Formats: sequence, structure tokens, C-alpha cells
Amino acid sequence: MTAKPTVAIEYCRQCNWMLRAGWMAQELLQTFSEELGGVTLIPGTGGIFRITVTHDGQQTLIWDRKTEESFPQPKVLKQRLRDVIDPDLALGHSDRA
Repeated sequence: MTAKPTVAIEYCRQCNWMLRAGWMAQELLQTFSEELGGVTLIPGTGGIFRITVTHDGQQTLIWDRKTEESFPQPKVLKQRLRDVIDPDLALGHSDRA
């Protein structure tokens, strides 16, 4: 049996982004309740808001606020995570244009 994918959300505690990180974790756990092994919140500094997934022993960057120049919308975040862990998984309303 292989381990389920895990998500890490690194957020800037100085910027008070813990609630945003918690909200994103909640969205992912609600949508991927059977597929994920867990979501970890990691406090940091320097304006960080980065989301990674570890799947099959590889870590993949899903979102980086500095690179994207914004925070993720839940729909986009779910689609990006799905594309890494199970590309054939239907996301229902999150797949609609």
C-alpha cells in the first residue's frame, strides 16, 4: 500500500495569513477527503504563502504567492492538486468553466 499524498501550506505568520492557510487546508480536505493523507500548516516569515504536495516520494509546488503574484482561488488550487494526484478525478462544479 502506498502512502496517500500530503499537502504542506507554508504561510507568513508576520502577515497574519494563518486564517487564509487554514481556509485553504479546509477546502482541500473537504474536496479530497479520501485522496489526501493530510494537510500541514507551516508558519514562516517574509511574505511566504507556498503550497506543495508530496506524492509518490516527489514534492511538487502547487502555488507560490510570490511567483503567481496573488493568492490562489480554491477552484484553481483544487484543479492543480487534482492534476498532480489523480488527473482523472472529477471535481464537479470546480471543473466547470
